[in-house]
Amino acid sequence: MSRRAVAVWLGLLLAAVAPALAAGRAECDVIPSKILGTSVRYCAVLPENYDQNKTAKFAVLYQLHGLGQSEQNMVEMGGWSLLDDLRAKRKIGDFILVTPAAGATFYVNSRDGRSRYEDFFIREFIPAIERRYRAFGTSAHRGISGISMGGYGALHYAFKYPQMFAAVSAHSAALIEDFPEDLDFGEAEGRTTPFGRPLDPAYWRANTPFTLARQNAAAIKRLKIYFDCGTEDNFGFEHGAKQLDEELTKLGVRHEYHLYPGRHNIAYFSAHLPASLEFQSHAIAGSAPPPAP
Repeated sequence: MSRRAVAVWLGLLLAAVAPALAAGRAECDVIPSKILGTSVRYCAVLPENYDQNKTAKFAVLYQLHGLGQSEQNMVEMGGWSLLDDLRAKRKIGDFILVTPAAGATFYVNSRDGRSRYEDFFIREFIPAIERRYRAFGTSAHRGISGISMGGYGALHYAFKYPQMFAAVSAHSAALIEDFPEDLDFGEAEGRTTPFGRPLDPAYWRANTPFTLARQNAAAIKRLKIYFDCGTEDNFGFEHGAKQLDEELTKLGVRHEYHLYPGRHNIAYFSAHLPASLEFQSHAIAGSAPPPAP
């Protein structure tokens, strides 16, 4: 199926599941990358006002998918109709949401230097998206968020490049400070991982949000930070979330942190995704519009 056909199909799906809502639209396309030597797929969700007001500029939220997922993660979670629902209820304002394909990269440059996904995302993807769409193109109107591996990536980018973002949010982020001997990347035996094979403990630690928070404590104080996790997370990430809360508190970095009942699954993510979308909307798009009279 062509990308155009996929976009049309997604639009029809959205219209079918939410006929009463004023719907935005989805675009799925590619960004060519000289750094990676290939093109990277992405999906963007545009608010209804994007087409209605041809001169308006918009904030951008980069929503990073988890391991084993793809750029269409928001469709699989019902997140695109959720955006329209939250706008209809005037809980969020207008912003563009973009999800790039990232495979099993953990959103970092690989230890062996063969896959420089982080360089691609920061140097090529963000500038290309904000040229392609009518984005403000400023840190004040740019947020980053993610789920699981994507939560790790969002915190990694925000803490390493705090000058580029206004806000970061994460659900069930893959937060493990100590070297994970049994980390499973879902790849065939013998293939490399972003942290080396065998995994390099020093490279793992250098890339964790814990290390980056300590290195950039003064700079990340300007960020708005939100993260949550389920109390029965299948991978034990609730311990890492608690540890990050304690570390940020020790560093004097203001943040919002929650542990909620739940596991590492779509039911948990779907239940709490509205919280991060509202959090990001207030941070990068201004307060949501006042309730209709």
